[in-house]
Amino acid sequence: MVQVVLGSSSSRFTTSRKKSTSQSQSRTVKTVLGPEFGPDAGKKAIIVRALYGLGSAGKSFTQHLASCMRHLGYQPCRADPDLWFKEDKYPDGELYYRYILLYCDDCISVGLDAANELVKLDYYFKMKPGSIGDPDIYLGSKIKPTVLPNGVVAWGMSSSKYVQEAVANLERYIEAGELPGKKLKTKVKSPWPSGYAPELDESEELNAKDANFYQHLIGVLHWTVELGRVDMITEVSTLASYLASPRDGHLDAALHVYGYLKAHHNARLVLDPSYPEIDHDSFLKRNWDYFYGEDLKEELPQDMPTPLGKEVDLRLYVDSSHADDKSNRRSRTGFFIFLNSALIGWCSKKQATIETSVFGAEFVAMKIGIETVRGIRYKLRMMGVKLSGPTFVYGDNMSVIHNTQKPESTLKKKSNSICYHAIRESVAMGESLTAHVASKENPADLATKVVPGGQLREHLVRKLLHDIHDEH
Repeated sequence: MVQVVLGSSSSRFTTSRKKSTSQSQSRTVKTVLGPEFGPDAGKKAIIVRALYGLGSAGKSFTQHLASCMRHLGYQPCRADPDLWFKEDKYPDGELYYRYILLYCDDCISVGLDAANELVKLDYYFKMKPGSIGDPDIYLGSKIKPTVLPNGVVAWGMSSSKYVQEAVANLERYIEAGELPGKKLKTKVKSPWPSGYAPELDESEELNAKDANFYQHLIGVLHWTVELGRVDMITEVSTLASYLASPRDGHLDAALHVYGYLKAHHNARLVLDPSYPEIDHDSFLKRNWDYFYGEDLKEELPQDMPTPLGKEVDLRLYVDSSHADDKSNRRSRTGFFIFLNSALIGWCSKKQATIETSVFGAEFVAMKIGIETVRGIRYKLRMMGVKLSGPTFVYGDNMSVIHNTQKPESTLKKKSNSICYHAIRESVAMGESLTAHVASKENPADLATKVVPGGQLREHLVRKLLHDIHDEH
């Protein structure tokens, strides 16, 4: 079984360790003394040790760490220089890649006997005592293995602790009288006030202090979504549109979201590696040579490493809400990206153009989603991960699906031609395949519109998260 191990490096570099060949070469760094040195001001001095680092300290540390990683046999991923990998073997002789992800002073090791790799790194960069071990808290998220109903053991991320602390801080702020007349609601079943349209809100603008606090609240909510609370992605994205000039009604809506989090803090995003059930018959394969040429194929990176290990499936669920914004009638794009059965990417964003039809808004959303997955496909290949084939794209607009499945279909609206041909070309080159999914089975609905509390919302949320329930 592949292990994931977390380590945290101390800010102090221990020089008493035996230096590698790459470390043996040193250089002299000089500076000019400032007026704080009194009579020695203006003299040149050799820096023996810098308490707060030089302007080039970050670059030097990165170069030194890179030389150490190469000394240990790792190479950087071309798509992400902070991700390092090297070839290794399972006990049965099968080849695979082990990885080390470096993030500031934290590092995660993935592979067999993952802790031993951090011990090797500790030989050159002193880790904090007791920091090498299975991940517990990473970037504010509680991490632990989870046994799924099918018996698969997967890593799960929970923002429950982060959410509860954020709610507690807000309640203390309110109790201190900093928000007169405000309080958190209880037993909130959905993260949005019923019938509220923030773009039409004409309540009083917040003063500078309250506006700054509103921005703080939205910043916390944004990070909560980044930690996996995708069940409120549309609501947070919408409130973030009013950071520059928030009104009292916007603050009330933000407090409503926090009331929802107080009642539903216990949710986990589980990175399920299980292969999903895909109905391949619903993804039609046609001959597109007449439209885009016989030589059209997905472009593969020429310098990608040899793929090792099991192949993975990529799925994209995409949706849009047509003319959702009542003030300017812009639509909203929303999508979720799955690697096997693990949710790895999500987006809820107002579209940059005003689309005059549902057809156009759906095509814009699908184009943005496919372009995002294209970047993921590139990164996975540069990590040495084998893809099973095209990305399976699900949309709930039948007209869009027909136009991307059938070469003989024609476009009657010029305004949609760019998205139309971008998606069809992706299908033609074998990068993507599209299929229809019923709206009630499309989780991307949560990323495009406010879904009120009830069976439909609960059904969609459970397609994305585990263990979400009302504590009251």
